[in-house]
Amino acid sequence: MGSLSLQEFQNQVSDLLLRHRSLLDVLSKNGQSSASLNRAVVKAVTDCGCIEIHATQQTFEPELNLASSKDVVGTHVSGQLCVNCKEFISTELGRNMFYLSALCNLLDINMDEVVAEESTKCSTLGLFNMS
Repeated sequence: MGSLSLQEFQNQVSDLLLRHRSLLDVLSKNGQSSASLNRAVVKAVTDCGCIEIHATQQTFEPELNLASSKDVVGTHVSGQLCVNCKEFISTELGRNMFYLSALCNLLDINMDEVVAEESTKCSTLGLFNMS
């Protein structure tokens, strides 16, 4: 299967969304899918153990420039997702994207345009982008 554009995916979601067409339903399903995604990541840590979280305060070295600081700041994640966890989390990401796309459809927002605008902001702001 070839890569779909965001617009093609958005059109597909529009064709498939029947049961939860209400904006309120889509908002609640989007929230639920976000919670399920978060839970899947947590289960990779607490049930499977394929990844671990070692969280400490993020420290920045004053003598480093911003570009170098990016390499020093940690993600707090060690290990790699196993095949099962990666598949499960990918499924939850897909469901989350489905409801995000549905929300865009109901509000007449084009996902390709949103991504293009965000990319422009990222390019313009560079490391000063606070996302």
